Amino acid sequence: MSAGPPPEPPRLHALPDAQPPDAELVARSVDDPEVFAALFDRHAAAVHRYLGRRVGDLADDLLSETFLVAFRRRADYRPQHVEVRPWLIGIATNLVHGSAQAERRRYRALARAAAEPERHGADPGDSAGRLDAEALRGPLAAALAGLAARDRDVLLLFAWGQLGYDEIAAVLDVPVGTVRSRLHRARRRTRAALGPLDDSPEELR
Repeated sequence: MSAGPPPEPPRLHALPDAQPPDAELVARSVDDPEVFAALFDRHAAAVHRYLGRRVGDLADDLLSETFLVAFRRRADYRPQHVEVRPWLIGIATNLVHGSAQAERRRYRALARAAAEPERHGADPGDSAGRLDAEALRGPLAAALAGLAARDRDVLLLFAWGQLGYDEIAAVLDVPVGTVRSRLHRARRRTRAALGPLDDSPEELR
């Protein structure tokens, strides 16, 4: 008695909620620019949070500029070098360099504000970053203002951008050993500036 033909394997269908990976969206956006908007939806909040901690009220403008630069460079993006979020934060960091004086002024203003705790309305940070601004008041803000720009970049990419050593090296185009030495120097100088009453966040130590 014949067993008959084997049954056809079940057909697999993609889940309706499955989302394409970032690298695929970047590649597709080269021919279909509207696809790039999905990357903004995914990563704008994280990039804005990073910028807000660094430059306060300038974050909105630099966020727009970050994604504009990324859009213009999308054909050059190579996922084997760095993932999209670190790539975007790297672009944002380069734009912060153009606002380096504003960043230092913000940290100094936060340091001065520590002497006037009752004046909450004068907080230089934006409303979304109010808690971060409060944490930066006083010696920590002054310590960050006193760091060399390249050391501050590495420290804040690690602490606020939440990037690993390899990712920082990729976005700054420096060796991993340079990242380690800059991070070590930035932490050492920050601890020295804060003295024995170091209440900085753990990731900055």
